[in-house]
Amino acid sequence: MSCSTAHSLAFRAVGHRYKARLDGPRLPAHQSAVILGIDTEFVVSRERSIEAPHLARLAMETVGNYCRTADEQLGVHHVPEVNGVDEPAAAALAELVLPYAVDAWADLRRLDGRLKFTHDHYLKMWALGHPQLQADFILFDEAQDADPLIASVVQEQQCQLIAVGDENQAIYGWRGAVDALSSWPADVRLHLSQSWRFGPAIAEGANKWLTLLNAKLRLTGSHALASRIEGLQQPRAILCRTNAEAMGKAMSAMDDGRRAGLVGGGATVRRLAEAAERLQDGKKTDHPELFVFATWAEVQEYVRDDQAGKDLAVFVRLIDDYGAREIIHAADRLSDERYADLVISTAHKAKGREWDTVQIGDDFRQPTAGENGAPGRVAKGEAMLAYVSVTRAKKILDRGGLAWIDDQLAGATGSRARGGRRRGNLFDDDSRVVFFSQEG
Repeated sequence: MSCSTAHSLAFRAVGHRYKARLDGPRLPAHQSAVILGIDTEFVVSRERSIEAPHLARLAMETVGNYCRTADEQLGVHHVPEVNGVDEPAAAALAELVLPYAVDAWADLRRLDGRLKFTHDHYLKMWALGHPQLQADFILFDEAQDADPLIASVVQEQQCQLIAVGDENQAIYGWRGAVDALSSWPADVRLHLSQSWRFGPAIAEGANKWLTLLNAKLRLTGSHALASRIEGLQQPRAILCRTNAEAMGKAMSAMDDGRRAGLVGGGATVRRLAEAAERLQDGKKTDHPELFVFATWAEVQEYVRDDQAGKDLAVFVRLIDDYGAREIIHAADRLSDERYADLVISTAHKAKGREWDTVQIGDDFRQPTAGENGAPGRVAKGEAMLAYVSVTRAKKILDRGGLAWIDDQLAGATGSRARGGRRRGNLFDDDSRVVFFSQEG
């Protein structure tokens, strides 16, 4: 029996030839622009433009997006969206960037190329060769959030395939993941509904979200675990919807004298705060989220007036409330998660984690009610994120910002628990099996 990541399989087959390039230094965007021959800028409006180094970065991101898909060819749909660039300028930008991305991919395929080479590049090359793995079984984990490239490789194999995952936890669609479970050509589908993490009370709370999702699955909690749903004054962990809210919670905790640790660290928010500070000082920034804007006032206007800017709104409010310099200082004061009194995480980063006591942050907003007073529609992705969040607690769950699920379901027809549990030996001890992981 062997366990392997997709990257390790690809490295042995293809990537080892590019080892010298993998070990190469980082390449600044302005150098990438020179290599790609980009000597122009893209004018978005009278106030905004995208300079050559940023066009080079977009070309490299386009290649990165392509490498995560099962597509054979690069296309304009691989060009990333840019904050502050709306149609029709976005379409024109994509047409400008695509040829540079094609040139970048040609450079990356050469052993003597000059652009920065990464592990995802040889993974794509390997997949384009349609490899066949020598195995009796392949177990494909986390299939509900599959990298499209890896899913295509697995589904092309001729051996028995076993996909494992929870389609109600498909929370990474925003970065290109697909739910391979929904289209998996399965002869048999089994539901594992028994949880050994928490007891009936938390299972009941989780089932409310499964009801909202119209899911076939219903959870059963372990009767040996006395879990509860109640308010918490000092939870072990707080889960938030956004990085900005998580940072705000950490700052409040540190102001109260607690050692706060942020899962993944504070680097993401720190870099955004540094970019905001540059804009406030009248300087341009190269931050991927903000490089199009010339001033902080433009960012504020964007999140206020443009629906596409709503994802930045919590961060802008954080900067405006605390100040960029204070946020940078707070990021430097964060404790290592292992020694923190309080662990704070986004719901996405909490996937796969668990804590004894969990409180849900305040930035999970209930949709606005309709004119007739009926609850607004909860987006499927948001309901899945909520389901992941409320299933992280082992002993006590403080639903906090997600307690509105009761109002959302008020008057709705209940659904009986469904699904069962079936256990057994899936393969003999001498079978050849590949545990296929998507993580690098």
